[in-house]
Amino acid sequence: MPPKNQLTSTTYSKHRFAHPFYLPVPPSSRQPINGHTSITDWSKTQLGPIPPVRKNASLILDDVIGADGVKEIEQVGELRFHALGDTGVGQAHEAELISDEMATDFNPAAGGLNPAFLFHLGDVIYGPDKAAHYSDRFYRPYRHYPGKIVAIPGNHDGEVTTPVDDPSLKDFQANFCADKAAVPPQAAGTGIYRETMTMPGVYWMLDAPFARIIGLYSNRLENPGFLEGITSGKNDTSQIDWLKKTLATIAKSKDKKALVIATHHPPYSQSGHSGSTQMNQSIDDACTQAGVTPDLFLSAHAHNYQHYTRHIAGKGIPYIVVGTGGMPPQPVAPAAGSPVGGPGLTYDSAVASYGYLYVTISAQQLKTEFWQLGQQHTKAFDTVTVNLATHLVN
Repeated sequence: MPPKNQLTSTTYSKHRFAHPFYLPVPPSSRQPINGHTSITDWSKTQLGPIPPVRKNASLILDDVIGADGVKEIEQVGELRFHALGDTGVGQAHEAELISDEMATDFNPAAGGLNPAFLFHLGDVIYGPDKAAHYSDRFYRPYRHYPGKIVAIPGNHDGEVTTPVDDPSLKDFQANFCADKAAVPPQAAGTGIYRETMTMPGVYWMLDAPFARIIGLYSNRLENPGFLEGITSGKNDTSQIDWLKKTLATIAKSKDKKALVIATHHPPYSQSGHSGSTQMNQSIDDACTQAGVTPDLFLSAHAHNYQHYTRHIAGKGIPYIVVGTGGMPPQPVAPAAGSPVGGPGLTYDSAVASYGYLYVTISAQQLKTEFWQLGQQHTKAFDTVTVNLATHLVN
């Protein structure tokens, strides 16, 4: 048995191990080093900035697909969209294959039956010199996808490992948060027509028929995710403050719709990457303060498909990880509806696979379907339905 001071001393551990917090006692019992007793404390000092947003970070679906497109969705009585994350790596060959399969869900004569958009859940571009890679890792693999693409940034979108990517998120903003829609050189230079998006910022709320969708930026750390940032050297809670105000406004609205919340880092994960407990708590606190809960939570980051159900005050909420858009799949622990992570949470379905999520929302029901790439694309691997009146999940 080592001497007692070695069991709690981060100074000892720093000399002995590469990890200064490799200690057998909980953080509350450790002697701090530079004011920190855990890697999470240190990680928070490495967060990137949260860029300012426009228009209170709010937009309506008309801003994305036009008023006529929204009328078609209202006439059909359903909002449909695709969702996935973790795409922009290497030559993005697998991302292109998935994109081409998603494109088969479209028909130019189908009007509102078409998906309204693809919701990219982050990590659009991996690696350094992101501006140079938007051509091969985003515009080329999605050249056959006819829908608009809205997005939240992932940790790799926000990382700054070389000076060319400074400031953080500049290239994500150039392609998704432009002041005016235009075909950028990264697309036009190879004969691809896709305009930049004009999202109001790296976090936002999209108000659409039958649903409100909140996309949040969980910052640039590999793990875990945080809603806070560091801007101009100071702790920045602007995103959390905005979330609280936005949820409070939703709670007061007489126009009741399904609520979807999304982050790149998953609140819960059994494989590939761990869940982000503190980020999840920040969102829970904001929801509790406003008196609302989401009807669906989407995330990515782990390169596989995972489906959890969380039960809060009699309400079932699917938490779905779908980081299946192009990165090599990471092995995933089997799921069988068993409880995990404390009371009220079950681990219901999982697969290591490429693929995408198809979401359908009406006034009565929310449904998600995970479709695998390739020969398995004949039947959805996992289908989840939420009765929006009873909040029962099947």
